[in-house]
Amino acid sequence: MQVSTEAIRALREQTGAGIMECKRALQEAKGDVAAASAALRERGFAIAKKKEMRVAGQGLVEAYVHTGGRFGALVEVNCESDFVARTPEFKELAHDVAMQVVAANPRFISREDVPEKEECADEACLMLQPFIRDPNKRIQDLVAEAVAKVRENIRIRRFVRFELGSDGKDG
Repeated sequence: MQVSTEAIRALREQTGAGIMECKRALQEAKGDVAAASAALRERGFAIAKKKEMRVAGQGLVEAYVHTGGRFGALVEVNCESDFVARTPEFKELAHDVAMQVVAANPRFISREDVPEKEECADEACLMLQPFIRDPNKRIQDLVAEAVAKVRENIRIRRFVRFELGSDGKDG
């Protein structure tokens, strides 16, 4: 099936996937952009799953201070190489995660970090929170999309959130 350049461009802008990946996905979906987008998202999750055991020893620390200076966060986001850590996609992910920490005030990175005897809602785990810029995505989806784009394992290693006047126990 022949796919238009416009459809490929639209899918690429929507997903960030490569041109040939978008073309193949559109051909498989018989031109349906929504179905092709869903297929690319599934492929991204599969790629992320394969790479999750690889060592992520590089990365960066991102700081975000909310307007007015009352709230801030530091996050450490790791990847496999310093080359990827310098890419705009990786820097944007780290910035988005820092903003998420300020806005949503998570207590843990993932369910695995929750102490055994403690009950907690999904909102307490950063990876399970709806993304503040797109509530249809969770932070884990954002990370999986970034893994699919850069083709390296990415981990959110740690974070700290600051709130002016807080004693540190609740903010």
